[in-house]
Amino acid sequence: MRWWLCLLLFGLLWLPQAVLAAPVVLFDEGHGQPFLARGERPLDLSALAGVFATAGYEVRTTSQPLESAQLTGIDVLISSGAFQPFTPEEVSAVRAFVERGGGLAVMLHIAPPLAGLLHTLEVDFTNGTLREQSNVIGSNRQDFRVRDLAPHPLNDGLQDFAVYGAWALRGTVPAVEIVARTGAHGWVDLNRDGQLSVGDAVQPFGVAVAGTFGFGRFAVFGDDALFQNRYLEGSNRALAVNLAGWLAAVKVP
Repeated sequence: MRWWLCLLLFGLLWLPQAVLAAPVVLFDEGHGQPFLARGERPLDLSALAGVFATAGYEVRTTSQPLESAQLTGIDVLISSGAFQPFTPEEVSAVRAFVERGGGLAVMLHIAPPLAGLLHTLEVDFTNGTLREQSNVIGSNRQDFRVRDLAPHPLNDGLQDFAVYGAWALRGTVPAVEIVARTGAHGWVDLNRDGQLSVGDAVQPFGVAVAGTFGFGRFAVFGDDALFQNRYLEGSNRALAVNLAGWLAAVKVP
């Protein structure tokens, strides 16, 4: 057999494995998160992990610090509901991960612990959660449907999605765009009296942003409940499917 034919056959045998290698998604569980990717409770994230598995991902979890070695071989990193801050070393490692082509999704339960990470990605947040005057779910004005959706792959096919206590978000550079907003009369309870009153901020507020950094991309959602098992249905599930597809479009070399 001629040498070039041998090389061709070898290439044909090798190519499918390379092409079909599954992307790897890593769920961060090392920052005090009470809601887990392999948990089956109503507020856990096993259904979200299932969405990524169905999309072809290998699903992993870690409770270890997010160092460069921990992120080697990972394509997508998800951090949902962190209660403990990222160390400066972790922020640097995640920043480098995205910069070289990684995908990142962050869902906030409380925003301040994520300040270091968000600010390095040029994302800012309010000092309290949002309330709505329209599209409210039940009697809690912190639970509402988000219907102002920007043209973006994350929103493909969606008319709305639901949040259950979201922080307002905005990008501080043009590369970070608001992809979902409250209505015109969303508000933040600045004086913390539990009601809309003089001095409270009233305007459309971002509840989700998406951006690029280096060769990678990221999305930040002001709420972590929207992808929890209890709420991962209908348009929220469709949003999760879009997220998995959008993040799969980038790959760490």
